[in-house]
Amino acid sequence: MIRGKRTLAVIPARGGSKGVPLKNLRLVGGVPLVTRAGLVCQDLPWLDRAVVSTDHNEIKRAAEQGGLAAPFMRPEALSGDSISDFEVLHHALTESERLDDVTYDVIVTLQPTSPLRRPEHVTATVEMLLDGGWDAVWTLSETDPKNHPLKQLTVAENGIIDHYDARGAKIIARQQLGSLYHRNGVAYAFTRQCLLDQKTTKGRRTGALVLDGHFISIDTEWDIALTEFILQSADRQ
Repeated sequence: MIRGKRTLAVIPARGGSKGVPLKNLRLVGGVPLVTRAGLVCQDLPWLDRAVVSTDHNEIKRAAEQGGLAAPFMRPEALSGDSISDFEVLHHALTESERLDDVTYDVIVTLQPTSPLRRPEHVTATVEMLLDGGWDAVWTLSETDPKNHPLKQLTVAENGIIDHYDARGAKIIARQQLGSLYHRNGVAYAFTRQCLLDQKTTKGRRTGALVLDGHFISIDTEWDIALTEFILQSADRQ
């Protein structure tokens, strides 16, 4: 427990990824992504239970190698591309409570595709949730100004370039751009009430934990190669 609250970690890892087939089984630093998420959970002494939500037997086995429990399989109805995070987490929470015969106060989600997380990132996310009375807390990273929406362009069928947002034409220096943030997938924390009563992963009071450093949310082969480079560079230091 943490702050007297029983906590469940859910690692969502379906088998049907399109960009990188069976992405959650890909080796990064010699370890499958889903296994890496489980190993982080092992370094969270306050965590009461950690389960994988998957529809794939190989992912199930790799998750168990990382210390995750796999007490249920995700139903086919929750395995498609258009299924929301909320639907997956709601199912995982209600199934875990039914099978474990307990009530979980806090649910934390670790996406396997964010392999550069550290245990202290997860702890800080849950502590912020509880200490601040939030419904949910998401970890974010500041977006590079080069990727700011006001810097983006569109290209018409005839090849003509235009600004994605007309206000971008007035941007001369990056100092004119306000700070923006994006989800890095390191950790999400929710209260039970947020998921079961508000029925959302973005509750009425959702707080941002902005993390320093660089994090990669793996979606392409390039992301995997970059992550390998970062891990190898860290090993050499």
